[in-house]
Amino acid sequence: MRFSLFYEHQLPRPWLDGQEQRLYQDALDQVEIADRVGFDCVWEVEHHFLEEYSHSSAPEVFLAAASQRTKRIRLGHGIVQMPPAVNHPARIAERIATLDLVSNGRVEFGTGESSSSAELGGFGVRRTEKRAQWQDAVDAVTRMFVEEPFAGWSSDHVRMPPRNVLPKPVQKPHPPLWVACSRRETIEFAARNGVGALSFSFVEPEDAGKWVDEYYRIIASEECVPAGFAVNPNVTVVLPMMLHEDEATAIDRGIDGAHFFAFALAHYYGPTPHDPGRTNVWEEFQAHRDARGLSREQIIAGAGTLNVNIGSLRGAVGTPAQVIDLIRRYESAGVDQIAFVLQSGPNRHEHICESLELFGTAVLPHFTEGREEREAAKAERLAPAIEAALARRTPARTAPPGYRIDEDAEVARAHRSRRPLREDVRAASRRRFRQGFYRLVHGRTDEQIERRFGPSAQRLFFAGMARAYDPSAAGGFTGELEFRLTRTTWTLVLGKSRARAHPGPADDPSLTLTVKTADFLRIIAGDANPATLLMDGRLELRGDYDLAPRLSEMFGGPSPY
Repeated sequence: MRFSLFYEHQLPRPWLDGQEQRLYQDALDQVEIADRVGFDCVWEVEHHFLEEYSHSSAPEVFLAAASQRTKRIRLGHGIVQMPPAVNHPARIAERIATLDLVSNGRVEFGTGESSSSAELGGFGVRRTEKRAQWQDAVDAVTRMFVEEPFAGWSSDHVRMPPRNVLPKPVQKPHPPLWVACSRRETIEFAARNGVGALSFSFVEPEDAGKWVDEYYRIIASEECVPAGFAVNPNVTVVLPMMLHEDEATAIDRGIDGAHFFAFALAHYYGPTPHDPGRTNVWEEFQAHRDARGLSREQIIAGAGTLNVNIGSLRGAVGTPAQVIDLIRRYESAGVDQIAFVLQSGPNRHEHICESLELFGTAVLPHFTEGREEREAAKAERLAPAIEAALARRTPARTAPPGYRIDEDAEVARAHRSRRPLREDVRAASRRRFRQGFYRLVHGRTDEQIERRFGPSAQRLFFAGMARAYDPSAAGGFTGELEFRLTRTTWTLVLGKSRARAHPGPADDPSLTLTVKTADFLRIIAGDANPATLLMDGRLELRGDYDLAPRLSEMFGGPSPY
C-alpha cells in the first residue's frame, strides 16, 4: 500500500486579498511535511474555470515548486487534460519531461479527458469526441518521449509535422501513465490501455475489491494493449481525510471540507446552473447540503469501524486506529494506493499539518514493513503478462528519410478544416433540456412535481429518454429497464443502436427501479443524489446493480472525469 496527497486547491467564498497566494504557500508547506513523514506521492489536478472547487489551473508550476522543497516524494499530475484544444500534445510532452528533469525523475503522468461543461465549453471541446481525443493524444505524447525525432502526426484531432520534441524525460521510456476514473467501466478502460487507474469515486473497500479484480484480470489478458510504451498496473482510490486522537475533534475539523468537496464536484459535473463570477458555491452548499445527502448531523463520534458512506460521506475522517482499520480493508481488497484529500472546503492549514504529522507517526509505520518484497513479488507475477501486452503495442517509428522543415506546406496541412458533427448538435440539445428540466423541479414539492408530470407528460418524457439513448455509453448492454413510479410503470427496451419506451411492466427486466415519481424526476434533473435516496430507502434497485451508475450517461447526462 502506498499513500499520497491529492490537491484541488479549493477556495470557498468569500475571497480576501492574498488568499490565493496563502493557499498555494500553505500547500507547499504541507507537501514538504508529507515528504518528510513518508508519503509516497502528491497529486495535483488541472482544472479550469471551476471557481471555489479548484483553483489549480497550472499544476506543472506548483509541482515544479514542490520538487525544489522535497527530496523523495513523487510528483503526480492528477490529471493533465489531454484534449488538444486545452493542451497541445507537444506542450504536454515538453512540460512532463522538464518536470521529470528538475525533480530527478519523480514524475507520475496522470491523464484525463475532463467532463465539466465549464471546461469543455470553455475550450470548445466536443463531449462526444473527448475519449477519442484522449486516446489520440496519449499515443502521440508517449511517441514524442521515445521517438527521436518524433515522426509526426495526422489524425482527426491533431496535425503535427516531424520534430525532435525536447527535452526527454529521465524515466525511460517515460514516466508512469495513469488515467482518471469514476466508474467501473473507466477502471476497465484503464486496464485495457495498461495504465494506472486514479479512481475518484468514494467507494467502500469491499466494492473497490470487485473493481480491482476486474482491472487485474484485464491487465493479464489479451484485452490489454498499452497506450504508452510501458505498463503501469496500479489502482488508486481517493478519500477525504482528517486525523486526530479524539474522533469528535477529527469530525469537527474535517467533515465540512469533505462534504464541500463532494458538493462542489456535483455542482460542476451536473446540470446545476452556474453564472461565472456570480454563483456562490459555498452559500449553495450551506443552503442545500442536507438535501444532497451531505448532512453534518449524520456524522457522529462513536462510529467504531469507518465506512466511507454512512448516509453521508465520511471517508477517512477519524482517529488513527479507525483509519488504520479502513486502510487494511482497502489493502485486503487489492488497492495499491490511497490518495487523501485534506485541503478542501474550509479545512484549516494548521489542522492539515497536524494530521500529516500524526499520519506519519501513528499510521504509516503499520504499512511499511515488507512492502518492497510484496511489490517485487507483484512485479514478478505480472511480468509475463506485461511483456505480452507490450508486444501488442505498435512500436516507435522513424521519421520520413530526408524530411526537412517546410513552413508553408506544414501550415497548410495543419489548417485543413473538419465538418461539424451532427452528434454535437444532439448532445447540446440534450444538455439544454436537462438544464431546463432542473429549473422545473428544483425547489418544488412532491405534489407540485407530480401534478406537472402526470402520465401524459411521462409518456413524452420516456420517449425523449429513448431518443437520447447513447449506445456507446451502455458498455454493450442490451435488455429492459423497468421504472416503477408512484402510480405508473414504464419500460425502456435498449437495443444495440436505439431504445424504445412503452408503458407497463417489462417482460424480463435486467434492472428495476422503484421510486416516487418526484424523486425519479429529481434524479434525472440532477437535483437529487441517487446514492442518498438509496440509503434513505426512497429508491429501491433490483437486478443488475452495475447498470445503475451508467444510466446518466446512457441517456445524455454527464459523468465526472
